[in-house]
Amino acid sequence: MPEEDKEIIELWRKYKEEGDPKARDRLILNYAPLVKYVAGRMGTNFPSHVDESDLISYGLLGLIGAIERFDLSRNIKFETYAITRIKGSILDELRSLDWVPRSVRSVARQIERSSAALENKLHRAPTDEELAKDLNLSMQEFHDALTRISSSSIVALEELWTISSTGTESVALIDTIEDRQSKDPAVEVDVTEVKDRLAQAISNLPEREKIVIALYYYEGLTLREIGDVLGVTESRVSQLHTKAILRLKGRLKDHVEPAPLS
Repeated sequence: MPEEDKEIIELWRKYKEEGDPKARDRLILNYAPLVKYVAGRMGTNFPSHVDESDLISYGLLGLIGAIERFDLSRNIKFETYAITRIKGSILDELRSLDWVPRSVRSVARQIERSSAALENKLHRAPTDEELAKDLNLSMQEFHDALTRISSSSIVALEELWTISSTGTESVALIDTIEDRQSKDPAVEVDVTEVKDRLAQAISNLPEREKIVIALYYYEGLTLREIGDVLGVTESRVSQLHTKAILRLKGRLKDHVEPAPLS
């Protein structure tokens, strides 16, 4: 085992078993690059007035909380656990600031509901034209709405989604993606049904939206890099990403079970 790994293991032992504050501080310094990585990646989804240094500050609180709550007996990597908590901390702080205009949230919810209702009726993903018609919008107005949502709203798999009929339980969708290195989930809720529904919903996305989701969340490409792959602009990729997430939210919230796309 590398000396560096042995040192980290010893720091964890000193902190968890002896409560050594110096060990805790050294663990924070060791894992601090995770915060910068997460903040940098999330920052590409937010408006320019959201400063990356602020995201790092919010994420640092999540890292500290992750170190304090991490259970060494669980057979999971700390990095996997911490990244989820860092993202959650950043999103919680941004939501508390309420910087997303109410009108944008309203339009996003309308698109979610319209997409779910049309899909249930048509047994396939509705086209942009069908969505725009159902919303009584012109194509230009519809695309402008997507642009406003993608540039000012937190629309990503990190969003919390309700998983119970009472609305009292929620889970981040990013937590439902399988960690192949883990034998024990980091969350305390049963997400099996959500995972199955999410996998089904993603498989039924239009092809380009499915590619965007796969490249962004599974391959770690930026929106600009995905644009290069698809031969479209970064703003167009942002619209495709926004549409995909709104479709997924509409499907899962309304328990839509669409037929496979032909």
